[in-house]
Amino acid sequence: MLASRAIMVGRLLHRGAVASKATQTGLRNQIVRHGHDWSYRVNGPKPELLARVGAQVAGGFMWWWVLWHLFHEYEHITGEFDYPDPSSWTNAELGIPADDLD
Repeated sequence: MLASRAIMVGRLLHRGAVASKATQTGLRNQIVRHGHDWSYRVNGPKPELLARVGAQVAGGFMWWWVLWHLFHEYEHITGEFDYPDPSSWTNAELGIPADDLD
């Protein structure tokens, strides 16, 4: 525990030394970023034209594939059931009363 406290104090002292050096040189308010683009509350960098066109083409192909297969292979949604033969149904099953009832 003592070692972790010593490391924490060392880091604080190092930060203080760096901050005092920055105020001496006048760089305290300057932020140096190394790495990715900065995009806080602003739009990020615009993607390249090839990436945008490729995304549109891929999205169009995906929707064509989905709608084409929904239209031509609708059994995936409705199931693959045989259509019943209506001539084999009886009048009782259809709810038709008998002819001899008057």
